Amino acid sequence: MTEAYIYDALRTPRGKGRKDGALHEVTSLRLSALTLNALKERNNLDGHAVEDVIWGNVTQVMEQGGCLARSAVLASDLDESIPGLAINRFCASGMEAVNLAANQVRGGAGEAYIAGGVEMMGRVAMGSDGAAIAVDPTLAMDSYFVPQGISADIIATEYGFSREDVDALAVESQRRAEIAWKEDRFAKSVITVRDQNGLAILDHDEYMRPETSMQTLGALNPSFQMMGEQMPGFDKIALLKYPHLERINHVHHAGNSSGIVDGSAAVLIGNKEFGEKYGLKPRARIRATAKIGTDPTIMLTGPVPVTEKILRDNGMTISDIDLFEVNEAFAAVVLRFMQAFDVDADKVNVGGGAIAFGHPLGATGAMIIGTVLDELERQDKQVGLATLCIASGMGAATIIERV
Repeated sequence: MTEAYIYDALRTPRGKGRKDGALHEVTSLRLSALTLNALKERNNLDGHAVEDVIWGNVTQVMEQGGCLARSAVLASDLDESIPGLAINRFCASGMEAVNLAANQVRGGAGEAYIAGGVEMMGRVAMGSDGAAIAVDPTLAMDSYFVPQGISADIIATEYGFSREDVDALAVESQRRAEIAWKEDRFAKSVITVRDQNGLAILDHDEYMRPETSMQTLGALNPSFQMMGEQMPGFDKIALLKYPHLERINHVHHAGNSSGIVDGSAAVLIGNKEFGEKYGLKPRARIRATAKIGTDPTIMLTGPVPVTEKILRDNGMTISDIDLFEVNEAFAAVVLRFMQAFDVDADKVNVGGGAIAFGHPLGATGAMIIGTVLDELERQDKQVGLATLCIASGMGAATIIERV
């Protein structure tokens, strides 16, 4: 099978997903086009250089509706002969775009692809597209649906993570993020977003709160306790599925959960011949990809079984992985991953995660693939694994290896 290589990976900074966020006036279309243009310019791509643009975005309504991938191609400097495919695997949309592109290359369906995603959460509200699992009682009741925050609290309860545990991980995420920026670890990957006049709008991750401490987090009330204990009483629904739990311990809040932000990311993937044609040196090969379905109630445990699957299917063990990026959708998700595999915390999200940076849903999967690649290069390590939990009970993973 043909090898699929990563030739480049870049992202925008993450802007606060609010009206006062730096990227709020930038549309999903424009941010996507800016990201595509940056990838094109950095790699001197011309004409029909890539077979397709595969673009993830989760809330596919309003300006993110239709086939945003094709719209982004037309709004960019890419040739109009390049098509576009918009995909949605919730939080793993950007990763699934990369994995699809890699597997297309590996299967011989074209020499190269651009893959990634976008989410402007301050402009297109999460959940505004509706979701059958949340709103259709014929599915919601049978699947014991609860909101994600309740699911995160179920994980904490089921696997024994206290409020202190989740807050400590959040403080560490902020600390690592601040160090990573101070040491310019993202210099290779983060592009500056500029306005129509070329003036810089944002050149750094805006959401970070390096002053975060155990004391400041301790002052926050649990975000999901009220919806769990009062009407409609999601805790009661969860306990029908998990009757061995006496009660749900609500430990998550805004400070130990991923932030609502805006952002975009893109990865250039191609075979050996593509690199030779454009004089590009591959940075890594995509060694393996995987996805899996999991319990839709607890919902967010997907990184564990999908990692087990990707390792098993490729004859690997957890000790074969040098570095991990596990999306910090909620603190308990990462704690459960480290607990399940007995992984050293110094190998996981070493430059901070979505608790510090934010989680632009459709882009995050592509972002963390680029992040683990940058960190492998910085530490001169070889193999990295990126993985995410996914709404409604799924998991996705990608293993990359430097070349």
